[in-house]
Amino acid sequence: MRQMWTGMVMGGMVSVMLMGGILLGADKKKDAPAVDPFKETPQQRDARMQWWREARFGMFIHWGLYAVPGGVWNGQEVPSAGEWIMFSGKIPVAEYEPLVQQFNPIQFNAKEWVQIAKEAGMKYIVLTSKHHDGFCLFDSQYTDYDIMSTPFKRDIIKELSDECHKQGLKICWYHSIMDWHHPDYLPRREWDQRPADQADFNRYITYLKNELTELVTKYGDIGVLWFDGEWENTWTEAMAKDVYAFLRNLQGDIIINNRISKGRGGMGGMTAEGIFSGDFGTPEQELPATGMAGADWETCMTMNDTWGFKKNDHNWKSPETLIRQLVDASSKGGNYLLNVGPTPDGLIPSPSVERLEAMGKWMKVNSESIYGSSASVFPKLAWGRCTVKPGRLYLHVFDWPADGKLEVPGLKNKVKKAYLLADKKARLQVTPGEDSQIVSLPATAPDPIASVVVLEIEGQPEVAAAASLRQGSDGVVTLVAADAIVHGQTAKLETGGNRDSIGFWTNPADFVTWDFKLKQPGTYTVEITYACENGSGGSQYRILVGDQKLDGTIMETGSWGDFITETAGKITLAQPGVHQLQVKPVQKPGLAVMNLRAVILKP
Repeated sequence: MRQMWTGMVMGGMVSVMLMGGILLGADKKKDAPAVDPFKETPQQRDARMQWWREARFGMFIHWGLYAVPGGVWNGQEVPSAGEWIMFSGKIPVAEYEPLVQQFNPIQFNAKEWVQIAKEAGMKYIVLTSKHHDGFCLFDSQYTDYDIMSTPFKRDIIKELSDECHKQGLKICWYHSIMDWHHPDYLPRREWDQRPADQADFNRYITYLKNELTELVTKYGDIGVLWFDGEWENTWTEAMAKDVYAFLRNLQGDIIINNRISKGRGGMGGMTAEGIFSGDFGTPEQELPATGMAGADWETCMTMNDTWGFKKNDHNWKSPETLIRQLVDASSKGGNYLLNVGPTPDGLIPSPSVERLEAMGKWMKVNSESIYGSSASVFPKLAWGRCTVKPGRLYLHVFDWPADGKLEVPGLKNKVKKAYLLADKKARLQVTPGEDSQIVSLPATAPDPIASVVVLEIEGQPEVAAAASLRQGSDGVVTLVAADAIVHGQTAKLETGGNRDSIGFWTNPADFVTWDFKLKQPGTYTVEITYACENGSGGSQYRILVGDQKLDGTIMETGSWGDFITETAGKITLAQPGVHQLQVKPVQKPGLAVMNLRAVILKP
């Protein structure tokens, strides 16, 4: 039976439980020799990470009490992601807790959820076992603030894990370090009026480890423990390493993300500052412009603007955007974790299901180019992306060439065979071109979103330096944000919401470059398209091409999504061939340099 600990004011029904006074997990391995996971060999790490690297595509599920209000509290829209409503709405624990009695997801069907993920081509599911609000979707022996206190009274974690094991998907848990509900968690929010003088954060750590023990010992093989909420000053590097080692001794092959520690900026292992950063990196709502060379990483992405269900958020990304984001992540050597936020009734919203069905349709034809693939050997491809397997290049063509000629820049290998994944029997002709190979394509693309051309090659891929960005037939050179090489720590590609640009540019040492091939020498007018929020203007920038430079000042445009185009000046390119254009800040007085959408050279 559960033993209740009530040594603090708890604002309602909340209790933290001990089991007969024993801390489950603390003695779990006392008779077994401890394993030091920090001494893992590269070969051992590769074996542990293998399934995850091959999977490439997973489903994130944010679900909990916050689905009940769905972004609205006391009749008012709360301006935040759905799962942050307790924080953003400044809702006291005693007012939030009654949601437990309203959470009754009678339409939840684990089999249907897993089938939706599987048919979309996903290989693993990451479910929020506990989010920042502290509510647990599983039957825990250490709190009654869990699913068994709801009218539903069914262990959702068990049902979903059992179904994943049955259907061949890996089940993984998201678990928040932060907990706005637990009486021992610190720091307190300013709107939380419970007294903090008796709170004991070390006691909270024991509670956290006990629940983690349940999650990795009661539900069979677990693929990933996905931590979050690590940024608060109460959580330390020493705690992170302790919990990491603790979990790896409970289940040796489990994979743990970098948010267990302060090393969120790291991509597995140790950061430059010597901070431990888990097994893989977790860029959020972004696709790193150049990937994370030599590292394991996974981008997590929403389909609309929220993680947890929000009834009034209808800003859905298109199937085209989602499919191309999956391809982009794979082409950079990363995984793609795509989120759904189920309703309080237990249904995955129909717009999410429709988009997953579209992705599944694409994956049924093209999944060979995603699963087990590695990063592209091309710096940039103007028409799409590339993934690689031994002896094969998978060319994902987003922009089907009107003349039927696909230029593969700089490829030195002999091509033994070329064909479309959509029609493997039909051979495509490949002929050498000027510093490229030309693939002759049918007049119509098999798929308007992304058609995959397979090149079977001899030997390891070899690519000579060659610019994939080419001058148009009208003489115009168009350099857009998605094709830029980003250099530095803060600037990165921002997509969606009319912001397809290089944004987050807070470090003036960061800069961007494009390599392009010019056929027609001459003098060109240089135009720059950017946006800058009011109050952040005044940054000075420099455009460099060879020894020529153009200087300008960023004007305020209204917001980061209001773009204008200005003439920066003129340059003369006297020789054909490959040129590099660079945009770099000279001074940054505002919050950020700018959101840079494009640079265009017009003859």
